[in-house]
Amino acid sequence: MADTIIALSSGAMPSGVAVVRVSGPRSGALTEALIGALPDPRHATLRVLRDSAGAEIDRGLVLWFPGPASFTGEDCAEFHVHGGRAVVDRLLAVAVEHEGVRLAEPGEFSRRAFVNGKLDLVEAEALSDLILAETEAQRRFAVEQATGAQSQLYANWRERLLTARAMIEAEIDFSDEEDVPGSVSDEVWADVSSLVAEIDQHIASSDRGRILRSGFDVALVGAPNAGKSTLLNVLAGSERAIVSAEPGTTRDIVEARLDLDGYLVTIADTAGLRETDGLVEAEGVRRARLRAGQADLVLHVSETGAFNDLSLGDGRTIWRVRTKTDLVRGDADGDADFALSSVSGSGVDDLVGAIRSEVGRRAGQTDTLAPGRARHIELLRTGRTYLIDSLSERLPLELRAEALRLAADTLGRITGRIDVEEMLGAVFSRFCVGK
Repeated sequence: MADTIIALSSGAMPSGVAVVRVSGPRSGALTEALIGALPDPRHATLRVLRDSAGAEIDRGLVLWFPGPASFTGEDCAEFHVHGGRAVVDRLLAVAVEHEGVRLAEPGEFSRRAFVNGKLDLVEAEALSDLILAETEAQRRFAVEQATGAQSQLYANWRERLLTARAMIEAEIDFSDEEDVPGSVSDEVWADVSSLVAEIDQHIASSDRGRILRSGFDVALVGAPNAGKSTLLNVLAGSERAIVSAEPGTTRDIVEARLDLDGYLVTIADTAGLRETDGLVEAEGVRRARLRAGQADLVLHVSETGAFNDLSLGDGRTIWRVRTKTDLVRGDADGDADFALSSVSGSGVDDLVGAIRSEVGRRAGQTDTLAPGRARHIELLRTGRTYLIDSLSERLPLELRAEALRLAADTLGRITGRIDVEEMLGAVFSRFCVGK
């Protein structure tokens, strides 16, 4: 018999209300021990919760969800008590005194929901994203995933491959039977080719999915004392970075997280780029170049209007930003794309507006579903490789059919429809306790 698990499922304490969730075969017995008779299913009832000696723990609302009509598919109960740490700690301590009841591990409620067919892996991951969402765009993207639209797309692709494989194997094994149609290869391989194109388009939208889920990354780079830290503080609206006339003040990366029109934008202030004998500062310069090479947008900051080659390689979007315009007279912007003063505020709104437009363009307002996790993209690329193998006319038909099977299984691993025991721990361990 599986253990019955219990945990705080609401936010950090202290709070007005704390929700403690219990799930498993002894949920009913535990609830009866705490409050007496079970309330009607799915009806909130005010009860007094007592320990084994009859002493009152607290009074609050109790809900009973008999399985399988519950989040986990098991018998579940929820106790809505006062959100004081002592109240919750006492309730949990009393609960785990009962045989077969223990504290839940991170993500264990969601894992049980997955095992019991209440949601698939994509939907489970989306629930975690929904809890962690900081902006409106992140919330919308998580809801899109959690409602099953993404899972349905992968399920439809897998069903097409299963049908294609069945048709090819029928042609191989039963070509002499009257009820098996003649050659179906042309029709099958045309659909497989079409599916490759659909997967390519889906993978190509992964940048949009990453931005929606994880945010848009902006790196401030440039020489020491170029005004990067001051600009970060202005953009963040607070003193996030130390500002000093001494060169090399910034050694490590300092971040500020902004909400621009519902999109999460992370601004990273980095160490000034220069040759240095100092080991700590040299490490800061190395990290600055690494962060710039990974950023969605690089703001190359200069106080002189001169911009040297950053040597970040191809494919980087780099905007040249002239700072400290309040300290110069006349037109000294050089080759800058933007000119501003962090002290007077002149030009800052123009830069923020441009970043806002760039994020909106890159995230894209489109109805096309986008993969949001590296795990999904990796499996999609693996499945695509198998599909390309299946289209090779140099291979025997049996091997091409096997490639279709491998592709279908790979797509099934995204949603967890194929045995994925080895990845479940990695997926659900990242969840918060109580979810």
